[in-house]
Amino acid sequence: MSTDERSREEQDTEDLAEFRAHVRQWCAEHVPAEWRTAQTGATDERFVAFQKDWFAQLHAADFAVPHWPAEWGGGMSVGRQIVLYQELAAHDAPRLVLAFVGIHHAASTLLVAGTDEQRRRHLPAILDGEIWVQGFSEPEAGSDLAALRTTARRDGDAFVVNGQKLWASGGMHADWCLLLARTDPDAPKRKGISYFLLDMASPGIDVRPIRNAVGDSHFCEVFFDDVVVPEANLIGTENGGWQVAQATLGAERGMTMLELAERLGNAGFRWLVEECGRTRADGTRPLDDAVVCDGLARLEIEISGLRGLCRDVVEGHDGGAVGPADPSIVKLFYSELLQRMTDFGVQIGGLDAHAVLTKPMSSGWESGAWVLDFIGSWEWTIPGGASEIQRTIIAERGLGLPRDPVAT
Repeated sequence: MSTDERSREEQDTEDLAEFRAHVRQWCAEHVPAEWRTAQTGATDERFVAFQKDWFAQLHAADFAVPHWPAEWGGGMSVGRQIVLYQELAAHDAPRLVLAFVGIHHAASTLLVAGTDEQRRRHLPAILDGEIWVQGFSEPEAGSDLAALRTTARRDGDAFVVNGQKLWASGGMHADWCLLLARTDPDAPKRKGISYFLLDMASPGIDVRPIRNAVGDSHFCEVFFDDVVVPEANLIGTENGGWQVAQATLGAERGMTMLELAERLGNAGFRWLVEECGRTRADGTRPLDDAVVCDGLARLEIEISGLRGLCRDVVEGHDGGAVGPADPSIVKLFYSELLQRMTDFGVQIGGLDAHAVLTKPMSSGWESGAWVLDFIGSWEWTIPGGASEIQRTIIAERGLGLPRDPVAT
């Protein structure tokens, strides 16, 4: 290593140390005390108010959208992003649940395929608290998303939408929707889809929450009855929505994972170690069992691997060098590691873990309520492309294996 390279590396290290100290101080002053207690069993109104206030605090500190370009309020280096998410996890900060789709999926779509006018309209609004929902999946178009049947019929300078969407997380709170709809019913299924920005206040929209296995209702089904969408809200070209959707799904499978990996490896793993260190009624501790220690060691190694993968994807994204299957690799690894880790927590927690029936609404997927976390972890192996779909993408786009034969 040359003297100049060594000097730059030392400068970068000092910069990150200073930034870490800054984030630590901010977290000590701003992470709400006892927020977990306040958010356990909270009403929807309290949940929404809490989430919007927390987002506003992060935005004021320039911590809300570090992955966005600098001209839109981001521009944080990969090293700083990692430090930020490490410290937020270490200080048990709440997750940005409501803003998640807006700051990741909507922003990625607008930045890649939106018009200047669309970006100017929505990116500042997202920073002001505009909430988004993703309108992709349908009752018979989940993993096979291209089979969607919601239609958008052109009517002059607008489109008229009819159909249904399913598993729309946070739909009851959303201001806008990322909508895929079929605009050419006669085209091959991936060729006749268009991508729209839909105002959720439009007449003809009916949002119905769905109660899931752990008692939450953050999933929704959304019905569209002659909903009018202006042509100005079309993203990309008419019938070219499938290509645009890949930017949205790429964000879900790749860039969003940096924060989630740090939460899994910091707060989540810390909860698990603490669970293993608790003394049971018989005076023993799981941590004294060599099999338990071996399980923890394996999980820690996998978490280290996940963190490395996420960093590679983010750095590759910044450098324009992300492989076609890289986001799928990260999404698959994270979702199945989350399942293994929460399953391990259930085993360690034993019968006592089954008595924990609530968890904080603004927590991560690894809250320490192990049974609820384990049940919830199965969501991650389905949305954004099921694990089977991710393996197909990795095989075909990453390894160059031949496509599966299509029945004729």
